[in-house]
Amino acid sequence: MAAMKPRTGDGPMEVTKEGRSLILRLPIDGGGRLVVELNNDEATELRNCLVEVTE
Repeated sequence: MAAMKPRTGDGPMEVTKEGRSLILRLPIDGGGRLVVELNNDEATELRNCLVEVTE
């Protein structure tokens, strides 16, 4: 059985660096946060996609 990690509570959007990974914690409707692990290339691609749709 896989190790169970504690659920993250509600909170602000944040990104932290852990080793070589970036951890994005994004609040979602209904409570809780979506947690996504990205490397630098994925974070850059995400940034470029967001810039395109917000201009």
